[in-house]
Amino acid sequence: MKHPARILVVGGGYVGMYTALRLQRKLRNELRSGTVEIVVVDPDPYMTYQPFLPEAAAGSLSPRHVVVPLRRVLDRCHVVIGEVTGVDHAKRTATMKTLATEEEGAGGVEMEYDELVLAPGSISRTLPVPGLADFGIGFKTVEEAIGLRNHVLEQLDIASSTRDPAVRDAALTFVFVGGGYAGVEALAELEDMARYAVRYYHNVLPEDMKWLLVEATGRILPEVGEEMGEYAVRELRGRNIDVRLNTRLETCENRVAVLDDGARFPTRTLVWTAGVKPHPILAATGLPLNERGRLKCTAALRVAGVEHAWGAGDAAAVPDVTAEEPGKECAPNAQHAVRQAKQLAENITAAIRGEPVEDYAHKYVGSVASLGLHKGVAHVYGRKLKGYPAWFMHRAYHLSRVPTLNRKARVLAEWTLAAFFKREIVSLGSLENPRAEFELAAGTGRHNEAS
Repeated sequence: MKHPARILVVGGGYVGMYTALRLQRKLRNELRSGTVEIVVVDPDPYMTYQPFLPEAAAGSLSPRHVVVPLRRVLDRCHVVIGEVTGVDHAKRTATMKTLATEEEGAGGVEMEYDELVLAPGSISRTLPVPGLADFGIGFKTVEEAIGLRNHVLEQLDIASSTRDPAVRDAALTFVFVGGGYAGVEALAELEDMARYAVRYYHNVLPEDMKWLLVEATGRILPEVGEEMGEYAVRELRGRNIDVRLNTRLETCENRVAVLDDGARFPTRTLVWTAGVKPHPILAATGLPLNERGRLKCTAALRVAGVEHAWGAGDAAAVPDVTAEEPGKECAPNAQHAVRQAKQLAENITAAIRGEPVEDYAHKYVGSVASLGLHKGVAHVYGRKLKGYPAWFMHRAYHLSRVPTLNRKARVLAEWTLAAFFKREIVSLGSLENPRAEFELAAGTGRHNEAS
């Protein structure tokens, strides 16, 4: 009996999910007849729409609306919750760990494949800054976004209840490192939320808080252009946010952020958003990588010099055929990732059917960024927008990019309701340790005594 041709998709993020989604539509007949099988492997059972993480952190969107359940969307694919730890492409096998292998104590399982799609995305790029591993907070997952929201609200509680001025000052000082999309949008949205929240604290004022953005280069939000980047700096500084350009974090030991300009900030909040790097699984594939650790790919999204292996998104170095200067690569952003996924699915379908593949070509149209509720910057098709129009364009664009009509409707409904109701300022930090209450009761016998 002939086995179905298996397409193994490593990663369920932008590229992985969108590629599998289009593949299950393009290969509907092959899937129905059992001649093709699509397997998606990811550590999480959902895809996170990362541009909405700042709004989730600020409470403008529910966390469940910024994630897309893979099993529901990819209903004709086989979704495996696990992590690929190695690839032997010569044998067309991948080794993976799943929740079951961990429970069984097994080292991993092997899976054969016919076509390999590598789309594991990227991870936070950290530097050997003393104290960063101990006190830093990331901002790349929905768990980190909600954890940061809880953390910020908890700092307001600490500042409101302490009598120690040093503890209060540290609790009300929030340091963000990295002036890209993640850092600027997270800071702007959370500052907006905290400014709203302190109206409900009798002894904390907006001017008591210190918000600091540290950027190693001379500009922030380079994707929106120099003029709009300068506007963003002016907008943030107008809200008493201390934006420090050409500045680096030297150390954050003992909860003190020390900058290379000599400034020292005792703080209980240090958010690290200073870039990303390719997922480490790429180094375990034996496939060709460039000097930055990304897959060397052709414009047709094949891994260079390798048959039956494909790559796109953050994990891949894809030539930009629309660029005027030779050798330029597509920027690793969501705009390219979603469009590359579409072409990738088309090319894999063509390859399986013995048809010619096509190069990926998309001219970058611009960028949008939110600076908090009703505030933003945009540079799209040569037009520059700021303030409310840019913020509206930011929401409209990302709403159009959210997968599935069901998810779009939920997000739009929540935005509509938010216009009529007050912002939520509840901290649910206990969610991070849901058994704490039970462990306390079991250890003290408190419930038994009460009964």
